[in-house]
Amino acid sequence: MKIVTIVGARPQFIKAAAFSRAVKGRHTEVLIHTGQHFDSNMSDIFFQELDIPKPAYHLGISGGSHGKMTGAMIAGIEEVLIRERPDWTLVYGDTNSTMAGAIAAVKLGIPVAHVEAGIRLGTLSNPEEVNRIVTDHVSRILFVPTDVELQNLQKENLDADAHVVGNIMYDSYLYCMNQIEEMTQIHLYDRKGHQIDLPERYYYLTCHRQENTYDDIPLREILKAMNELEFPSVYPIHPRNQERVERLCLENHFEKIRFIQPVGYRESLYLLKHCEKVVTDSGGLQCEAFYAKKQCVTVFDRVCWPQTMVGNRNQLSKAKAEEILDRLSQVQEIQKDYQPFGDGHTAEKVIGILEKFYDSAYLSAGAV
Repeated sequence: MKIVTIVGARPQFIKAAAFSRAVKGRHTEVLIHTGQHFDSNMSDIFFQELDIPKPAYHLGISGGSHGKMTGAMIAGIEEVLIRERPDWTLVYGDTNSTMAGAIAAVKLGIPVAHVEAGIRLGTLSNPEEVNRIVTDHVSRILFVPTDVELQNLQKENLDADAHVVGNIMYDSYLYCMNQIEEMTQIHLYDRKGHQIDLPERYYYLTCHRQENTYDDIPLREILKAMNELEFPSVYPIHPRNQERVERLCLENHFEKIRFIQPVGYRESLYLLKHCEKVVTDSGGLQCEAFYAKKQCVTVFDRVCWPQTMVGNRNQLSKAKAEEILDRLSQVQEIQKDYQPFGDGHTAEKVIGILEKFYDSAYLSAGAV
């Protein structure tokens, strides 16, 4: 089989890494990087750390409105698909790159496989929700992490070719956690590029969602909460937040927060492994915190992963300092054998199902 894999953002690099390792030597994979995350700290370092093959195509598309970005991606991906004529187009998650790849492929009659399908927040006001729904509805086969996502697809009559395979991010988490077992330190750099020491005890903060960064008020509340905690917080600043964070720091003197440059995946897992607790608005990091048995507060108004919302292990909070601090004060309760996200072999299951479909007459009926 020839499989075109489309990525563009950090979470997709992590997911694609597991698949690329599993498919190597078995089938031909052609990797397209749309360029959605273009910063070297947001992209290049992930390819290096995760042993992801260098993309065969880099479209260099980033910035602009959702429509402008997605339209340019569709056009660029279409050209590659016409040239490569793959048997499958593989997309991950819920970014503009995901939906653009799915639309370009289905219009050419190329079957789409969507990994991490079936997630629903229940609101079209979230741009990623639109991407998820469109992608699921045009995909030939849907790979869902758990029964929760399968039930979501059943409500939309999309479960005929849906398969529960586990969370492919758990594959990458286990792979990279094994690699960092012997790491005794990491190099962190502040906003000006100066190396800084990691505090002995700290909280791990990430914040990038538009809902939390579009205005001073929500981001200031989040930073205010972190500044009031017993231990310092370590906050890798997303490029989207850089200018606003610098101004808020000058205005509010957040002295207990260590603002650092973006980190790679291994560094992020190292920070996760050694932190006290996590505060984030990232769908990926809240899962990784769950895997690592670190208590997490998710600053968002919708549940991304209901499987993690048990025993105060992951709690939602509005972007209000008082509420965030209240959630962090709760005691986490861990059920030892509760692991709903699979066995760490999701990529192998995805490949096996793709092979089965490829060998069937069902697939050839829709091929180019």
